[in-house]
Amino acid sequence: MKGIVLAGGSGSRLSPSTGAVSKHLLPIYDKPMVYYPLSALMLAGIRDVAIISTPRDLPSFERLLGDGSHLGMRLQYLVQDKPRGIADAFLVAEEWIAGESVALILGDNVFYGLGFSDLLAEGASATKGAVIYGYPVRDPGDFGVVDVGPDGDVLSIEEKPARPRSNLAVPGLYFYDSDVVDISRSIDASSRGELEITDVNRAYLARGELSVILMGRGMAWLDTGTPEGLLLAGQFVEAIQNRQGMYVACIEEIAWRKGFIEQDQLTALGQALLPSAYGQYVVELAQEGR
Repeated sequence: MKGIVLAGGSGSRLSPSTGAVSKHLLPIYDKPMVYYPLSALMLAGIRDVAIISTPRDLPSFERLLGDGSHLGMRLQYLVQDKPRGIADAFLVAEEWIAGESVALILGDNVFYGLGFSDLLAEGASATKGAVIYGYPVRDPGDFGVVDVGPDGDVLSIEEKPARPRSNLAVPGLYFYDSDVVDISRSIDASSRGELEITDVNRAYLARGELSVILMGRGMAWLDTGTPEGLLLAGQFVEAIQNRQGMYVACIEEIAWRKGFIEQDQLTALGQALLPSAYGQYVVELAQEGR
């Protein structure tokens, strides 16, 4: 399976901070925003990842992350010259996907919680159809909404409905089989001129091939696309790290724990990041082998 981090757009809700830099490179506490969605794909065991962004911003992502080999990964950088919807990512990446199954995560979504790795593994293990997630929210009308029957089957999926049929929002994390490229090509653009991911999911539902995994109590899903969201996410990460002494979305640690790199490589990565606290954490991990 391959993975996509969709990190395009203008970041207008975060203006003027995004006037010269992608919002996905702004810090959430002590690391760039893109580390968080990238870490989710890594936790799912995905090592081939494409980062899709604008012509202006892609060189900055490449300077930050390189080709991924230092993490035991293979990173590709693909251009989306203007926002054409989430589903457009599959058309941008069609040649790179090359008929494989693919996961997609939005670059401004942050997930954290006990059991998250298990939820990711469940999604990644699907061999046919599409897997989405359902997250209970107070105001579901602001999101894509999935309605689930008592047997767990998906009954409907709607985009920002005026009268939501459930309180389950659909976060920006999806797993698809290789048909997603053809499905994305077959759907029509919405009234705002974009290829909507909800229409892709509806196509899978019509086939009887859409599954939902529920994220329950104890899972945090944060949208960092506004100043308030960015601030709250930073405060959340700071509280977790300082209270527990374990870092959130430390991509070097995840690469090591997943067996992508060896302990000596982890040491070298940490030393290159000194004297930051982040680098000290990575070095200490390698020294203690914990």
